[in-house]
Amino acid sequence: MADIQGVCADRFGAVRTALERNLDSGEELGASLVLDIDGDIVIDMWGGFTDQARAIPWTEHTITNVWSSTKTVTSLAALMLADRGELDVDAPVAKYWPEFGARGKQDILVRQLMSHSSGVSGLDQPAQVEDLYDWTTATCRMADQAPWWEPGTASGYHALNYGHLVGEVVRRISGKTLKQFVADEIAGPLGADFQIGAAESDWGRIADVVPPPPLPFDLAALGADSPAVKTFTGPVAAAEDANTPGWRRADIGAANGHGNARSVGRVMSVVARGGQVDGVRLLSGDTIDLIFREQLNGIDLVLGLPLRWGIGFGLPRLDILPWIPDEKICYWGGWGGSMIVMDVGRRMTISYMMNKMGPGIIGSSRSAQYGQAIYDAVAG
Repeated sequence: MADIQGVCADRFGAVRTALERNLDSGEELGASLVLDIDGDIVIDMWGGFTDQARAIPWTEHTITNVWSSTKTVTSLAALMLADRGELDVDAPVAKYWPEFGARGKQDILVRQLMSHSSGVSGLDQPAQVEDLYDWTTATCRMADQAPWWEPGTASGYHALNYGHLVGEVVRRISGKTLKQFVADEIAGPLGADFQIGAAESDWGRIADVVPPPPLPFDLAALGADSPAVKTFTGPVAAAEDANTPGWRRADIGAANGHGNARSVGRVMSVVARGGQVDGVRLLSGDTIDLIFREQLNGIDLVLGLPLRWGIGFGLPRLDILPWIPDEKICYWGGWGGSMIVMDVGRRMTISYMMNKMGPGIIGSSRSAQYGQAIYDAVAG
């Protein structure tokens, strides 16, 4: 039987049982789960292993690459600048980053970057993942590109470059790189064990990600001009890239955040708890309301799924994630299944981070099991 550490309140026993079952079956390798209800940490569990040989236990201080769950922290950074009056989400990106206005992009708004509708969802060819490691060159290339579709008309998931686009706006305003902003103004004040990239001193406690089955996309059938093809080849990223020194040293606010359920949950509970965590205020209620200004609701040009976007976060659609109620809730997940959900009405944050990646892009059967069990218990 799986050795699960930490705490789980009795009424959430079904969540513990689901985690135990998945660890015992091998569906999970190593994982962490947190449930914060208005500052009361009713679940903080971890278990399993950091390695496929099952020799190294997942501990309280294990961290892993959380893929696109990173985007929620990047969005929080931008919203903090909006809260301070330094960033207007309705202003053109070029107001803050003049070079971005090239090639017909002068009217693209900050909120369109944050809702994946800028038309710049990757790098023009040629592109390889190492190109993302050079911030200056990568952002200059993005600024000099023409949009791949008419901005604002549809979303097209900014899979690997979201952090470069939003992060360059953060850098132009704050004078800090995204990585440094997160360290100084989010993780540091909150005492959260989260970072963009990973300091070399922390590499020994990172659980390497275990790659998932192939993505369910037939790119060849879509044609070279498809935003999906351009995005997933601009550049192509392999899951194994996350386990390399180059990836860990980079500033990739779309995909290379490192943390665990406790740290991602603590950071993002700022949204569910009204903008303040243990006396540290990062947002006002009015800024949190910005998240819920619906920007797009329809088929995403890159993922091919019906998505509903607010400003910086996904909003519920029951046909995509039926376990997330269609209420004042925002969320996003990472490739392979990690998930962070901020339920403003219940002042509740669900955080799930793991190392064995499942199939699909948004959530997994495992995150659905845990999430559904949590909502069932809360309703009961």
